[in-house]
Amino acid sequence: MAARNDPAKAGKQGAQAAGGAQADEVRNVIAGGASGDALDAAAEAALVIAEAARTDGLSADESQSQQQNESQDESEGEAALPAPPVVIIGGVATQAEKEIDKATPALTGARAQAVSNTSPLAQRARSVVTGDPTETRNSMHRATKIVATIGPASSNPGILLQMMQAGLDVVRFNFSHGTADDHRQRAEWVREAARQVGREVAIMADLQGPKIRVGKFENNKTMLVAGNSFVLDANCELGNNERVGLDYKDLPRDLRAGDTLLLNDGLIVLDVTRVIGEEIHTTVKVGGELSNNKGINRQGGGLTAPALTEKDMEDIKTAMSLGADFVAVSFPKNATDMEMARQLANIAGAPYGIKPKMIAKIERAEAIPALQGILDASDGIMVARGDLAVEVGNAAVPALQKRMIRMARESNKLVITATQMMESMIHAPVPTRAEVSDVANAVLDGTDAVMLSAETAAGKYPVTTIETMAAVCVEAEKSEESQLDRDFLDRTFTRIDQSIAMGALFTAYHLGAKAVVALTESGSTALWMSRHWSHVPIFALTPRVGSERTMSLYRNVTPLHLDTNMDRDTALNQALEVVVSKGYAARGDMVVLTVGEPMGQAGGTNTLKIVRVGDHF
Repeated sequence: MAARNDPAKAGKQGAQAAGGAQADEVRNVIAGGASGDALDAAAEAALVIAEAARTDGLSADESQSQQQNESQDESEGEAALPAPPVVIIGGVATQAEKEIDKATPALTGARAQAVSNTSPLAQRARSVVTGDPTETRNSMHRATKIVATIGPASSNPGILLQMMQAGLDVVRFNFSHGTADDHRQRAEWVREAARQVGREVAIMADLQGPKIRVGKFENNKTMLVAGNSFVLDANCELGNNERVGLDYKDLPRDLRAGDTLLLNDGLIVLDVTRVIGEEIHTTVKVGGELSNNKGINRQGGGLTAPALTEKDMEDIKTAMSLGADFVAVSFPKNATDMEMARQLANIAGAPYGIKPKMIAKIERAEAIPALQGILDASDGIMVARGDLAVEVGNAAVPALQKRMIRMARESNKLVITATQMMESMIHAPVPTRAEVSDVANAVLDGTDAVMLSAETAAGKYPVTTIETMAAVCVEAEKSEESQLDRDFLDRTFTRIDQSIAMGALFTAYHLGAKAVVALTESGSTALWMSRHWSHVPIFALTPRVGSERTMSLYRNVTPLHLDTNMDRDTALNQALEVVVSKGYAARGDMVVLTVGEPMGQAGGTNTLKIVRVGDHF
């Protein structure tokens, strides 16, 4: 924690591990006396890291294919946490670890990656760049953030550390699975891994919501045949070949003859013929195997189930107790649903001093016409393409995705693109070309983040998946065109801090600045800047850990810690020192700075400065 209290030593753990040499190099750059040796070393090390990852990754993948059983089903089932973590010493698993692997085969392949990524060659290469083998942010700046779900394959401190080193920015907790104690344990692991990697990583609590499902079967499943009759019966305890129960008892009141029901993510289609009391009589249109607890959607939406269930309300309390930075609300229909969720989260978070950012998952058909209202009531949205596609049809989703991303950015809100982005990597070490294009197109659409679900929760290759996704994002961003001039046409800014933010972005773009450095309390300045793409990286320095974690989801924003309880010029000099220490700027580079006076007040950004690194100011 001492490094946090002295931001002038912005290499922090890295510089100290290198015997202070890197810190001296940073000060020389700021003072105008450094050569390009440090940058040359970083470039050389990047090549070594790439080679290490290539050779190590091959052996890890081969090992995984031999060690792994078939992955769990993609619903990310998480009956319980794996056994407590064990320590890998010198890359060799202990006997206790081997016993854990027998019980949790999904973890074995992931651990092989962790051992591979901590090989001596990889550590030596990383040390050249940072002086610290745990701090491995890519020298190539990546604007698009990565959200990944924690589950059986990644519920281990060592795996989490490797995922963060590979580029993980936000960890998603799926509250559809696991107990409160499970989530608390994982939260502790996330915070500890983030501390080791040297940056803040946010936690997102994803609420289950009113997922409407069939009940259980006597034999756990049945086969539905096209043309046959089948009954959904709210009073049925155990299903058979003719009928099955419902977990949402009010479903019969939401349906009428002529409605179409889609089960198991649309793989099974039932036509409603009549509704009698608690029974929904249907004819099977598209058959298939139906097993316990599969989901039900009505084509076109229109189900009245509330967005927040009793379980969700309890889960919000749990999320606040473990310090969640974001809460994702499933199946909101309108702004009122999000306003209620925010009120509950703020009340639950008050004892912990937390006001989480609220993310609306757009997965109901009726949410589409209410999208602007939902955006206004939220801090961001998730393009949840799975359930949404079931309700509106697969063909409609790509255009809706583009529309939602555009509307979110225009409304100064965050947007996450999710569902099956690299689904094949649950079982395979490489994605399909279609998946690569899917991720790249989301990046080109302007999404803040791309999300992984079962790929990292239950897949064989959680670390490789994140590395692959990060590489795709970087390549896609290279070809993205800035439309900053067009974005600013006919725009009116009524706030001083927003005007400064937009002015800094515009100035940096047209002057060819190396970076924009924003000293911020709440993160609002960085958010406004991140809504526009300019190819100029944004560094947001804040004394608030909560703001630092929140900004980890902002596109093209790298959040860093800086104590701003000092005079303006000292703070600006130390901000430059932090950015230079990270290798993002060097002597002679032009940098655009924003800051507020008096210091330490949220919403007070009122100053823009253009400087060259090494010049006195």
